[in-house]
Amino acid sequence: MIVCIDIGNSNIKYAVFDGDELKFSFRIATDLKKTSDEYGVQLVSMLRLNGVNEREIKGGIFSSVVPSLDYTISHMLAVYLSVKPLQIAPGLKTGLRMRADNAREVGADRIVNNVSALKKYGAEKPIIVVDFGTATTLNVLKDGEFIGGVIAPGIKGSLDSLVSGTAKLPRVEIEAPKSVIATNTVTNMQAGIVFGFAGLVEFLVRKIKKELGEEALTVATGGFSEAIAKETKCIDVIDKMLTLDGLKYLYELNVTEEGK
Repeated sequence: MIVCIDIGNSNIKYAVFDGDELKFSFRIATDLKKTSDEYGVQLVSMLRLNGVNEREIKGGIFSSVVPSLDYTISHMLAVYLSVKPLQIAPGLKTGLRMRADNAREVGADRIVNNVSALKKYGAEKPIIVVDFGTATTLNVLKDGEFIGGVIAPGIKGSLDSLVSGTAKLPRVEIEAPKSVIATNTVTNMQAGIVFGFAGLVEFLVRKIKKELGEEALTVATGGFSEAIAKETKCIDVIDKMLTLDGLKYLYELNVTEEGK
């Protein structure tokens, strides 16, 4: 079995695979103050809760957009699982060609999502990968190559900014109200966030397709992908496991290469 970990600014997502079978997955809040011991106890508890002994984990891989947690998670895996993990970083084999001014600037999560999308959906036609994470990112793939994309504000961050920057607006659930013409403060805010981001993504996807000059498969992932996808017709596929499946594929790719 292997453990795949996606370290994001808001959440850390874990998945345990036994060959091609997903045993289980879970997510926790990202906490810069936690020690490797705290993360280790948490992970071991989740493994045992799902019927997996930590000694059954033979490998691991993680991607991270939080550099200050890289050592913490790596050390945790070494101490609690006796695993020396792979990390998505320059030098790791991905097979992804990138048309970027500086490939080192491309986030690890975007690299993994792009690799996973190509692996799962092929390169026969362009793919637009929309990730509703701490930031809202759109990655454009054409002929098997990452040719660029968009970084926009994230849904949760936008809501947090709205609440913290005003005196009377409350924190609300991120879900679509019955009508865009809302009649109270809560539904007004929900309409602005959900319908507003649906419109943002719809406009960006339309602009991207116009620049490409052809149709593209639009794949959405991330915590809020379902909420937004319900309000727009531009998203073709919702794939909540895109990043974790990509990490599994990259682990297998690199372990196979090392074994040759």
